[in-house]
Amino acid sequence: MERVFDSKSFPGQEALAAWTEMAQREFMPKTFRAVDSDVFRGWFDEMSLGPVQVSSVAYSSITTSRTPKSIRVSDPECLQIVVPRSGPHFIEQNRRSTLVRPGELVLLGSSRPFESYAIGEAMLMQFPIALLPVSVRHVDQLVACRLPGDKGIGQLLVDYLARVTDNHTCYTPADMPRLGAIGLDLAAAVLAHHLEREDEIPADSRQRALYTRVTSFIQDHLGDPMLSVDGTAAAHHISVRSLHRLFQAHGASVRASIREQRLERCRRDLGDPVQRHVPIRAIAARWGYLRPADFTRAFRSAYGVAPVDYRHQALQYSSVWKTSRE
Repeated sequence: MERVFDSKSFPGQEALAAWTEMAQREFMPKTFRAVDSDVFRGWFDEMSLGPVQVSSVAYSSITTSRTPKSIRVSDPECLQIVVPRSGPHFIEQNRRSTLVRPGELVLLGSSRPFESYAIGEAMLMQFPIALLPVSVRHVDQLVACRLPGDKGIGQLLVDYLARVTDNHTCYTPADMPRLGAIGLDLAAAVLAHHLEREDEIPADSRQRALYTRVTSFIQDHLGDPMLSVDGTAAAHHISVRSLHRLFQAHGASVRASIREQRLERCRRDLGDPVQRHVPIRAIAARWGYLRPADFTRAFRSAYGVAPVDYRHQALQYSSVWKTSRE
């Protein structure tokens, strides 16, 4: 992500004007007012994922207004999803008012006036509303409505935004449009779910959203020794055959994906100097391997070396690298 604004770069009372200019350039014309202070403090990071823009933002107490005049000046005809990470966010649009807190999300449309009050941190996702396979008229029903972000498809969207913003250095330029497509699929799935219009979502978007849900489920349950193909299919209300077809469409295997991710977690922990005194069998059990012999066999097959030898080599290299840096 790129930091496009930091109030530390501006003298006292100039920060709010600079923030306003940045918001008009990056989003849409709005007016802002600092609350309880003449000095505004905040920062803004953004990442472009094709037509999707994902941002991480922090601000001191501030009110935001988008008026009919602002809309006439410029309307990007976009939808913005706001996910608070800390502090309350009060939103008013379409004659609805709602207070949104961490664990929830809310939608804002650029084509209608709105007002907000916020303090704290938030994640934002903005994209042209025309990219959604749901009509604007239907989306308007959800604007300024508090939606759950701690369960179901909403939680998956929030997790996606958190991983994209927190792990942004892990992605290459070629990853960006793919990440944007995943975000759009998840946003469409969230809206369709709350509108009870899932059938309007194109089949390929539904499949991509389902694949994301399933892979997220697997990642969250890697430590469960009972994690299986059958259980994963049942948790998502699909047949085992459908689950296999879903992974085959992405050039993957369900069982291989579970095995590879478990082994990768074990490999990472074995090479972690902080965990040098944790028994290998405990690390294996942490990631679903209850039988040490099964783990040793699988690890050697995947990496060509026994777990104990890998740990010794990794920690030795880590020690040499640390010494060379001192």
